[in-house]
Amino acid sequence: MSRPYDPRAIEQKWQSVWEDEGLDTVVEDGSRPKKYVLEMFPYPSGDIHMGHVRNYSIGDVVARFSAMRGYNVLHPIGWDAFGLPAENAAIKSRTHPAEWTYTNIEKQWSSFRRMGFSYDPARIVRSCDVEYYRWGQWIFLKLWERDLVERKSSPVNWCPSCKTVLANEQVIGEGVCWRCSSVVEKRELEQWYFKITRYAQELLDDLETLEGWPDRVKTMQANWIGRSEGAEVDFALCDAAGEPTGSTITVFTTRPDTLFGCTFFLLAPEHPLVAELTVGTPYEAGVQAVVATAARETAVERASGEAEKVGAFTGRHVVNPVNGERIPVWVSNYVLMDYGTGAVMAVPCGDQRDFEFARAYGLPIPPVVVPDDDPLLEELRDARERVKADVEWAEAYDGYGVMVQSGAFTGMRGGKASEGMKAVTEWLAERGTGRFAVNFRLRDWLISRQRYWGNPIPAVHCPSCGLVPVPEDQLPVVLPMDVDITKGETLADHPGFYETTCPSCQGSARRETDTMDTFTCSSWYYFRYCDARNTDAIWDPAKAGHWMPVDQYIGGIEHAILHLLYSRFFTKVFADMGLTSAREPFTNLLTQGMVKKDGETMSKSKGNAVAPEDMIARFGADALRVFILFMAPPDKDLEWNQEGLEGMFRFLGRLWRYVSDVAAQSATGTDPDRAAARTLLRERHRVVGKVTGDIEHFGLNTALAAMMELLNAASDHRRMAGDARDTALEREVAETLTLLIAPYAPHMSEELWRDILGHEVSVHRQPWPVFDPALAAADEVEIVVQVNGKVRGRVTVSADADERVVREAALALPKVLEHLEGLAVRKVVVVPGKLISIVATPQ
Repeated sequence: MSRPYDPRAIEQKWQSVWEDEGLDTVVEDGSRPKKYVLEMFPYPSGDIHMGHVRNYSIGDVVARFSAMRGYNVLHPIGWDAFGLPAENAAIKSRTHPAEWTYTNIEKQWSSFRRMGFSYDPARIVRSCDVEYYRWGQWIFLKLWERDLVERKSSPVNWCPSCKTVLANEQVIGEGVCWRCSSVVEKRELEQWYFKITRYAQELLDDLETLEGWPDRVKTMQANWIGRSEGAEVDFALCDAAGEPTGSTITVFTTRPDTLFGCTFFLLAPEHPLVAELTVGTPYEAGVQAVVATAARETAVERASGEAEKVGAFTGRHVVNPVNGERIPVWVSNYVLMDYGTGAVMAVPCGDQRDFEFARAYGLPIPPVVVPDDDPLLEELRDARERVKADVEWAEAYDGYGVMVQSGAFTGMRGGKASEGMKAVTEWLAERGTGRFAVNFRLRDWLISRQRYWGNPIPAVHCPSCGLVPVPEDQLPVVLPMDVDITKGETLADHPGFYETTCPSCQGSARRETDTMDTFTCSSWYYFRYCDARNTDAIWDPAKAGHWMPVDQYIGGIEHAILHLLYSRFFTKVFADMGLTSAREPFTNLLTQGMVKKDGETMSKSKGNAVAPEDMIARFGADALRVFILFMAPPDKDLEWNQEGLEGMFRFLGRLWRYVSDVAAQSATGTDPDRAAARTLLRERHRVVGKVTGDIEHFGLNTALAAMMELLNAASDHRRMAGDARDTALEREVAETLTLLIAPYAPHMSEELWRDILGHEVSVHRQPWPVFDPALAAADEVEIVVQVNGKVRGRVTVSADADERVVREAALALPKVLEHLEGLAVRKVVVVPGKLISIVATPQ
C-alpha cells in the first residue's frame, strides 16, 4: 500500500533541493524563445495575505507552464520597500523604518519559498537598497537633462494625516488620500514635478497597441489622460474704468461655437490674478470669502457640479473677442486651476454649471445653439444680433443644433467638431485672438514628498548658482540612518545631511530634503530585474533587449492609473534615451480579482483575514495554491471557503494514491481490454488539449476541473477493467497527470515524478505533454432529440455520421414516434454532435 500524501514531509524537502540545484536561476539563452512573467512586486507590510497567495500563484502557474512549453522564463521578485507605511509602523513600534522593512522582507521571502514560487533568487531587488535607489537618482538626473524635471510653486494636494503632498492620481474617491483616506487639502507649495504631459499624446495613442490589456484599464487611462480638442481664446483684460489694459487672459474651450453666448468670465480661486485684480478694492472681501470657501472643499467636490456654487465679482471686465462685449470677471469655487488655464469663458446656455451660476447671480443666459426641434429656433433662426438676452429653458443645452444670435455664423451647425466650431476658430486665428488647441486632463507628476523613508532627490540649493544637480559621480545621495522619526524628524531636521557644498561653485549650499514618491521606484524595477547585479550601469541594454517587454504582467486593477501609467511614461523616456527598444513595458496584463470572506474583501482591520501560514501548516502549500486557483477565474473575485480547501486537499490525496498505486504495480499478464483502453486514451488526449488551451487563456480553474475528469476516468478504468486493464497506458496517464498538475502543485508533483515514478530530472524541467486531436475525438456521440422544443429522447451515433443517418436514427426512436403520432414532420434541424430538433404540426 502506498504511503499517504503528507505535504509536511515533502514540501520543505523539495524547496531545499531546488535551491541547491539552482532550479529557478535563469540566464539569457538565444536558442529558446523567451518569456518574461511578472507579478507586481509587494510592499513589505508584514506577513503575506491571501491576495498575495492568489496573485503570485497565478503568476507561478504561468511561469512553470511556459517553462515546460519550451520557453526560457524570467520570473523574478523584489520589494517596493520605501514609503509612508514603514514610517508609521516604525513610529508605532518605536523602531527604525529600515529594521521594520528588512524584517518583513525576510518574513515574506520565507513565505514565498514555502509557497513554492519559482523566483530567481539572484535577481531579487529591494527599492530601499542603496544599490537600487542610486539608479533611481540617476534616472532623476537623466530626466533633468532632458528638461523633464521642474521645480515650481503651485497649489498642491496636501494630506494632513500623512503630512505630505500627493500627486493628482493619489487623490481618490471623494477627494481623499489614497493611502489613509483623510480628506485632502489644497496648499501653495514649491515642489518637484516630472513632465509626463510631454508624453500625453503618445501615452494615449499607444493604448491602441495594447491588445493584451483589459479594455477597462485602457479606458481608465484614456479618461485620465483626457484629451480634448478645441480652441484657445484670448480675452482682453480691462482696467477698473473698463478700458483695455493690453493684457489678455487665455482660456481653453471645447465649444468655440458658443462664444457669442459668453456673458461672464470665471477665474479659479487659486488663479494668481485673483489677488492682483482685487487687492485694495471694495470687491476684495467678497472674493477672499470665495477663496476661503474653495480651500475648505476638495477638488472632487468642486468639480462634481453637485456642491453649491458660490462666486464674487472682481470689479473687472474682459472683452469677448467675437462681439466686443465687455463681460464681468467673477471668481467661483467650481472652476479648478488644474484644468485648462484656470480661467473659464462662461456660456450659461450651453453648460449646466454655468447655467446654475447665472441663475443664482442674475446673469443673462442668451441662447446661441438651439436644438432643431425647439420652437425657439423659428423665432431666432435669422437673428444675427442678440435679440433675446435670456432663455426660458429649465437647463442648459450642450448638444448639436443651429447657431443663432451669432453674427456671421448664424445658421451654421453648432456642436463639438461642427462646422460652426471650425469656422469660429478660424475667424479667431485670422485676427490673432485664438487658435486651434488640444488640452489634456493629465497634469505633470508631482514626485516630491516631505517624508524621510524615501529616495533622496539629488539636487542642491545654492545661494549663488540656484538649483544644481548632484553630479553622477557623486551618486548615490545616501539616506542617513540616524534620523529619529519617532520624534517627527525628517531630512530637513538633519544638518549632517543637508549641509553640503555646491557642486558648481564649491560654496556652502543646502541639499534638497524632500524625497521621491515611491512610485518612482516601482516605475522601472522590471528593467532592473533584467540585470539586477550590474554595478556599472542601470542595466545592460543588450540584456534588457533580450527580456523586455514583460510578456505577462499580473496585478490589481487599483494600479490602472498610478503605477501602470507611470511605468509606461518611464519606458518611453528610456526608449528615447536608447536604453531599450521597447516603448511599452507590458505586452499582456491580467488584473486579478480580490479574495473575499463573507462578501467583504479580506482585511486584518475588518477581522476577516485568513492567515496563509496557518493554512499551509494544516493543508500544505500545494493544496492552498490549487484551492485558490480553482475557486474562481483569475480575473474574478474569489469567496473564501475552507470546505473548498479541504476538498482540494482530498483531490490531491486521490491523485497521489492513483499515481503511487500505478507506479507500484506490475503487468497483470492478461490481455488488456481494448475498448476500455481506447476510452481512457481518448480522455487522456482530450484533457491534455483542454488543459493546455485553458491555461493559455487563463482558464486556470477549468483546467483543474479537466484534470479531475481525467483522474476520475483513470480511476474508473483501473476499477472496472480489473486484470484486463492496460498497465502501460495507466503509467502514461499517471505521468501525464503528474506533469499537468506540476505548475499548480510543484512540491507534490516533484515527489511523484522523482521519488514515486523514478525519474532523475525534475518534473519542472520536463516538456509539457502533447496531445493528438484525432485521438481525442470521440468514436460515438450522444445527441439530444427534441420534438416541438421538448426533449423526447437521446440517440447515440457515430461521431462522423452524416446528417441523413442522424436524422433517421432520431426519427426511429420509440419515444419520438410516440410524440409524432397524428403529426406531420415539417422540419428536422440537426446541430452536429449536439441537437436534433423536430418540428411537427397536426396533419
